[in-house]
Amino acid sequence: MSVLITGGTGKTGRRLAERLRARGQSFRIAARRPPAGPEGRGFDWSARETWEAALDEISALYIVAPASGADAADVIDFMRLAVARGVRRFVLLSSSLLPIGGPGPGQVHQWLSENAAEWAVLRPSWFMQNFSEGPHRATIVAEDTIYSAADDGKVAFISADDIAAVAYVALTGAEPLNADLVLTGGATLDYDEVAAFISVVTGRKIAHMRIDAEALAARHRANGLPASSAQILAMMDGLIANGAENRITRDVETLTGTPPVAFERFCRENAGAWSRA
Repeated sequence: MSVLITGGTGKTGRRLAERLRARGQSFRIAARRPPAGPEGRGFDWSARETWEAALDEISALYIVAPASGADAADVIDFMRLAVARGVRRFVLLSSSLLPIGGPGPGQVHQWLSENAAEWAVLRPSWFMQNFSEGPHRATIVAEDTIYSAADDGKVAFISADDIAAVAYVALTGAEPLNADLVLTGGATLDYDEVAAFISVVTGRKIAHMRIDAEALAARHRANGLPASSAQILAMMDGLIANGAENRITRDVETLTGTPPVAFERFCRENAGAWSRA
């Protein structure tokens, strides 16, 4: 089996690649600027001429839908080509708040469930790495502040390492999962509690600044996100405020045999990400 990882340089993709490499599994990383050597495959969602070569000798596919430059129809067309080229197993990274048939990855989810012989859809909660690698890191470092429109809403934040571990099982297990999996961490936290944990490891007082959805969308736009993406992210914070992410599932431990990473441990291991040195 050889796995093609789209989004192979992203948060979950690179961790999945490390896991496959450590276990001697064959894989390729699909990217516009792929790594040098045999592991890299040139690939661009918006350049269909790159699709065929990316699928050479591939039997399983990890799909991270593109943030921009392609829509669900493009991803589905790529999967149709993959099926025609002999790819049998598909694992899609979606989102806990995107149900089957919903926008974007929700459409891809529906196509997989109706057409793929072997599939799984991973719908994780919000990533812990959003604080250490993603949009919150800059304001924590520069302003000692986390901005959200989530109010007192709680989230069972999950580590990208746990998502990669589940993806590995879904891609390489003897039997396909053929399932929709909502993945969470082991405890729910609100953003005040998140700020308190990060305060401990940084030795600085980190604040949670509550703003409304429009102000949050404006911040996302100022940071370079397209207007539509900024609005969707802000809207999701509103859903958190209303309790949409206040849940815990056991799928990470059931599938991997290991409890999910605790947020306190994540903070200890990533304290350097928030250093001003």
